Amino acid sequence: MNLLNGKKVTVRRYQEEDAEAIVNLIRRNFLEVNVKDYGEEAMKALAEHHDVNWFKGVAATSSVYVFCIDNEIVGVGSIASYWGSLTESILLTIFVLPELHGEGIGRFIIQTLEQDELFLRADRIEIPASITAVEFYKK
Repeated sequence: MNLLNGKKVTVRRYQEEDAEAIVNLIRRNFLEVNVKDYGEEAMKALAEHHDVNWFKGVAATSSVYVFCIDNEIVGVGSIASYWGSLTESILLTIFVLPELHGEGIGRFIIQTLEQDELFLRADRIEIPASITAVEFYKK
């Protein structure tokens, strides 16, 4: 649990029934936030591709964490082995509800992922980032 700007944010491991809410959260970011850097057509196509089956595939090979306020999913983050490597990992699917950007939830997601075994064992961490998220990761 973490208290961010007066909001109690809890973290837990992903459960399969979370997939739809997570996909909706990711799609909202594409269509409401990333659209500013990539345009509507590109983000609609990306949102269409990022469906529940896609996310279940990500979850099958990753450590996925879900962040909640009052049992509502407000953020997600995952880490996986980078192409099966034992010494390299990759941060994936780090998203926060658009209306909660800047509230510290993203920082909490990164701090949580940094405690995962896949992070701790890695000599190198890959972070694929959208243009929109580069400044967040630089912090």
